[in-house]
Amino acid sequence: MKMENQSIVSEFLLLGLPIEPDQRGLFYALFLAMYLTTVLGNLLIILLIHWDSHLHTPMYFFLSNLSFSDLCFSSVTMPELLQNMQSQVPSIPYAGCLTQIYFFLFFGDLESFLLVAMAYDRYVAICFPLHYTTIMNPKLCFSLVALSWVLTTFYSLLHTLLMARLYFCADNVIPHFFCDISALLKLSCSDTRVNELVIFTIGGLTVVIPFLLIITSYARILFSILKVPSSGGIRKAFSTCGSHLSVVSLFYGTVIAVYLCPSANNSTVKETVMSMMYTVVTPLLNPFIYSLRNRDMKGALGRVFCKKIFFG
Repeated sequence: MKMENQSIVSEFLLLGLPIEPDQRGLFYALFLAMYLTTVLGNLLIILLIHWDSHLHTPMYFFLSNLSFSDLCFSSVTMPELLQNMQSQVPSIPYAGCLTQIYFFLFFGDLESFLLVAMAYDRYVAICFPLHYTTIMNPKLCFSLVALSWVLTTFYSLLHTLLMARLYFCADNVIPHFFCDISALLKLSCSDTRVNELVIFTIGGLTVVIPFLLIITSYARILFSILKVPSSGGIRKAFSTCGSHLSVVSLFYGTVIAVYLCPSANNSTVKETVMSMMYTVVTPLLNPFIYSLRNRDMKGALGRVFCKKIFFG
């Protein structure tokens, strides 16, 4: 399309969720409660790990970073969603849309890499318990987290810059509750082949490979436990690994379905629901799955509470 037929879009209109007007208040209260639970749950984990010296271990070091990532990941989209549910004109500025894309990709991919680090930590702890402290030394733990931050910075910046070069014509309505890359590519009147190529190549590497590494780690863990028969140990392992894998599968499965394996049969409502799974539900579940039902975290909560009450 020629340049003279293109107009500069200053803002986008977000259609949000397909909710009936008479049900908007109910869903607003539901999403607000979910967001507050996500924020408070992850913040509690971060503070407990910081305050309690018993939790200064590699596993909880990764967990505190995951909680921070979940808190920020949910905060990238949920406040905008809640605000737009109360607004007559749910819009977002062009610059705000690009900013949301950057932080959405940043914290989404950061969570992906941190889940890999946590799976590797559990693999070493269970399969090589005698060498755990030697392998998972502070230098390696810090390096894994730092590498995750660096990789996600470059990845999210690459996508944001590629998106910034696109032109958008008359249509500025996004059928989503946030500035989703796939929805924006459909609106653009520029050639989006480079963007799509990057999503399928680099995006695939940052999603599919971490997912396979996590599955492999938990498979090795289960295989190692099954070699030493113990009804209690096997039951506990399946309970723990099963809950972890269910959340991991929910996160990666919906991300892969939306971005890497898009179907022409997928309706806007279906894609929006799948997006809700990894942007809202997963950050909400992680605190309960990984920590708040953990005996160490419950002990830390009791110790910190008693210390604050009796010693100020």
